[in-house]
Amino acid sequence: MVNLVPMTDLDYQAWLEGAVREYADDKVKSGNWSEAGALERSAAEFKNYLPNGPATQNAYMYSVQDEVLGVKVGMIWFTVFTDKLEPYAFILDLRIFDEYQRKGYGSQAMLAVEAKVREIGLDTISLHVFGHNQAARALYEKIGYEITNVNMTKKLKT
Repeated sequence: MVNLVPMTDLDYQAWLEGAVREYADDKVKSGNWSEAGALERSAAEFKNYLPNGPATQNAYMYSVQDEVLGVKVGMIWFTVFTDKLEPYAFILDLRIFDEYQRKGYGSQAMLAVEAKVREIGLDTISLHVFGHNQAARALYEKIGYEITNVNMTKKLKT
């Protein structure tokens, strides 16, 4: 079982650099961005969503901690958006550290987030998953997430 503990500034700094780089890589890999300038563009998006780091209003950032072992096994971040008829939570990042993957921590973290979202009075959670991330997609579908949109691309040979 896992606990979600508020992310410390130290954990935030350790996470941020890797998260910015990974997001840029995913955007390039998915064909959304060119490699040139991707890292800077990614950093700008993170700055937009987290202008005050983990203290940003409506941003909920947690370390995922194994309650038996007492060790941090990952992190999860969601934000509350109000751009639809009803406010909703949107998961922006779930990261289970490599040595703890495939042990159920991702599912447990997602279920723990459901409790946090209910605590703040919301009843909907959304997320985005890159098409090439089959493992994440399988996890989300396994715990009840439904596809709401699908974008598809075909590269034409010239």
